Amino acid sequence: MDLEKRIALIKRPPTIEVITEDELRGLLETKSEPIAYNGFEPSGPVHLGTGLICAYKIKDLAEAGVRFKVLLATYHAWINNKLGGDLKLIKTAALHLKHSFLALGVPEGRVEFIMADELYDDVEYWRKVLQVARELTIARARRTLEIAGRQEFEANKVADLIYTPMQVADIFHMNVDICQLGMDQRKANVVARELGPKLGFWRPICVHHHLLLGLAAPPKWPLTKEEARSLLSSMKMSKSKPETSIYIYDDPESIRRKIRKAFCPPKEIEYNPVLEYVKYIIFRERDSLQVRKSKRVGGGIEEYHSYEELAKDYSNGIIHPLDLKEAVAECLIEILEPVRRYFSNVSEARESLEVVMRAKVTR
Repeated sequence: MDLEKRIALIKRPPTIEVITEDELRGLLETKSEPIAYNGFEPSGPVHLGTGLICAYKIKDLAEAGVRFKVLLATYHAWINNKLGGDLKLIKTAALHLKHSFLALGVPEGRVEFIMADELYDDVEYWRKVLQVARELTIARARRTLEIAGRQEFEANKVADLIYTPMQVADIFHMNVDICQLGMDQRKANVVARELGPKLGFWRPICVHHHLLLGLAAPPKWPLTKEEARSLLSSMKMSKSKPETSIYIYDDPESIRRKIRKAFCPPKEIEYNPVLEYVKYIIFRERDSLQVRKSKRVGGGIEEYHSYEELAKDYSNGIIHPLDLKEAVAECLIEILEPVRRYFSNVSEARESLEVVMRAKVTR
């Protein structure tokens, strides 16, 4: 595969930022099989944002000839008090995460799933944690707490401040060339870039992807761009809000119900979750989308071959929100059918799902 096609795959949406493209080009020119990673707190059911969106990028990088490491960050979840801090339950959730990615078609031959225990039994890992911690101020560590889904003022325990040094150490201990994570993880990756050369390591490349919105209305509407920037992390899809999240194995009626109730303001393109699913999921999976229009907007069937085409009609009121919701729900049901089938047929996957669905999900 030629260099430009490899770069295009890595930059393919939902990627929204590469730091930096020149460094990425240089890496691909000089290293035959670079290593990328993403880390996941095992903390409950898997929704579209964690599952489908991240699976897309894992598959993109694997196709581009990159070896991908998926870190099942059990101890990060434990520090963050996920699943009530029950480490045994967190480890079951880690197994569940692995099955979720396999169900979504992640190529097992090019992806390595790493349990945190495999890293943390090595004293050299903890030396790297301390190296990073020695260079990181308490104020900077607090500012990076977005990576754990927290606000600065929520750092009440010493363990909260260890989270970022551990995440940065993960990168260097796994020999990662490319950090491929969501935009909410940007602050930790920037710390790694800044400290890497100073600590005798390297400057990892960052490939950040878009955070999928949850189905709920934002805290206020309409939003200015400044308000949106400050609220975006709280607006992303969250497993702790099940009625505003679509799980990758939701049954068809649950998907229809959740989409039917979704925030989808007429003629509004920005911060509209239903349109986001069209942009980042449906036109990723399909070449077209048919919308059956109700009589209130003239009736008939419109077929769209690009997101831009559909968004233009929606902004002009040619598509009613309820008609769009119906089309999106049916498409998602079809896209997620292989996942439902996998969890029905694979006993270990099914059992892990039953455990995480019974557990109390904590923020």
